[in-house]
Amino acid sequence: MTTPTTAEVDDATRAIFTGLALGDVEVLAEALELREVMQHRTGLDARTFGLVKIAALIALDAPPASYIWQIPNALDGGATPEDIVGVLRAIAPQVGGPRVMSAVPEIMVALGLSLPPEANV
Repeated sequence: MTTPTTAEVDDATRAIFTGLALGDVEVLAEALELREVMQHRTGLDARTFGLVKIAALIALDAPPASYIWQIPNALDGGATPEDIVGVLRAIAPQVGGPRVMSAVPEIMVALGLSLPPEANV
């Protein structure tokens, strides 16, 4: 498919897409509930669960929006920015430096940090 299609989209569906595009957590209430159930099933505490998910995002070379979602979840669970640096150091030998380095700007943005002007992102 090389050209976008025009589809009939009702107002409720349009509102959901708009909310998701803007990162509206209320739109994702069901996903938040599922996250809590998943964490409980793992037996991991909220901090560890959040850090493991960040490690998985890095390993998968996940899209930027994934970090915007998971970093705050990990922080809410008790993780610290220093813990996230620890994750980067721990997984670099397994996932490779390039994956870690490509994740860092996304993590910085998710933490509300400005990228250095010389960053080639």
